[in-house]
Amino acid sequence: MAEEIKEPKAPEEKAPEERKSTEMIDKANEAAARLERANIEHAKIVAREEALHVEKTLGGKADAGLPPPKEESPEEYAKRIMAGEEVGNKQGKKD
Repeated sequence: MAEEIKEPKAPEEKAPEERKSTEMIDKANEAAARLERANIEHAKIVAREEALHVEKTLGGKADAGLPPPKEESPEEYAKRIMAGEEVGNKQGKKD
């Protein structure tokens, strides 16, 4: 009895349509993975921006330790005006 010699089978080639669909699926999966990584990075950036905004808002400007602004008396106002200084300028400098 002679045994039949079996040739090794070549890997089955997929039909061109099937190859295209799997390639498209692979590309879509890669794109989805890139989007997920980008979303994670964006979430980190947004969290940092929120923290900066909160710090900025709560930081505010404190006038602690500074004396309250001095009100100008009518005599001081008259002197300043007679000296030719401008009305809004209280530091004695001309604009």
